[in-house]
Amino acid sequence: MRIAQIAPLWETVPPPAYGGIELVVGLLCNELVKRGHEVTLFASGDSVSLAKLESVHPRALRLDEAVKEYNIYEMLNLSRVYEKASEFDVIHSHMGCSALPFAQLVKTPTIHTLHGIFTPDNEKLFAHAKQQPYVSISDAQREARLNLNCVATVYNGIDVSTYNFYEKPQDSPYLAFLGRVSPEKGTHLAIEIAKRSGWQLKIAGKVDVVDRQYFEQEVKPHIDGEQIQFLGEANHAQKSKLMGNAAITLFPITWREPFGLVMIESMVTGTPVIAMNMGSTPEIIAHGKTGFLCNSVEECVAAIEPAIKLDRRTCRQHVIDNFSVQKMTSGYEAVYQKILAEKFALNGNSRSTSSTKRIQLI
Repeated sequence: MRIAQIAPLWETVPPPAYGGIELVVGLLCNELVKRGHEVTLFASGDSVSLAKLESVHPRALRLDEAVKEYNIYEMLNLSRVYEKASEFDVIHSHMGCSALPFAQLVKTPTIHTLHGIFTPDNEKLFAHAKQQPYVSISDAQREARLNLNCVATVYNGIDVSTYNFYEKPQDSPYLAFLGRVSPEKGTHLAIEIAKRSGWQLKIAGKVDVVDRQYFEQEVKPHIDGEQIQFLGEANHAQKSKLMGNAAITLFPITWREPFGLVMIESMVTGTPVIAMNMGSTPEIIAHGKTGFLCNSVEECVAAIEPAIKLDRRTCRQHVIDNFSVQKMTSGYEAVYQKILAEKFALNGNSRSTSSTKRIQLI
């Protein structure tokens, strides 16, 4: 198949440190190429991929202080993709709702992976294009009330081979927290869990501009360099080692997380996860086997001792069985084939397709 993959321009593909969407897109592109597909990646110019790379900007937008209107570059990127739409069998967008208006103007079908959440504003655009094919990254992410054409759920995957397995935590055990330092990720709750339990907590993550005040007020005052440590943003090797040596990784989210790569990245190193029971967490953690699902800080604290006793090999195998890049790619291949089969069923071999049918197959 000839496949176009559209990634956000904000971050490099793959990301040097934190960046869930870009990590998934990078892995998917490489695996599709390995399987013999012709893949074109539309991403920032500093991206690295086995796919053919096309870009409207030489580097990730977050690294360019001269860029003030980010949306302009995203629109330029989408314009380039859809000008070339006839060159592809299928277009795969990871852009949320941004690609929806473009997708309705061409014959080539666009698959939209829903990486984020629905808001009162973006729901209006999704409702306008509800018949386009969507892929959710967890069943919990779906909103039945929107009546979107969700054709499949494909869980995010990681390259298991790039994560070492740790049979046991280091001799001086600690709790780990990785991810964006924000209210949604619950960094403040991880600190509360550590303080109530008396455990040392190591925090690694980036602080976005929008979360700077939260960091200064809710996180920084508790960082003492001893019990509560802040290590800054971690790259792949650093976060893998940090989680692998930890006794437990905390995932005390306060929002309906659509997926949460940190959970599978922790479990693949052997470290169980204690998470709040909301959003996708029940679909990712095998409760009582690879971690525990909790409904309060008190339950998280109580889960620490039993979590330490969980089998770390079971944690890794759970990821291998359910969240590998190979399994994710096979899921998307099935979606592409399904959408192309539906397109052929509508149009057959005829090129004289009515405008009505062209809109229906998108």
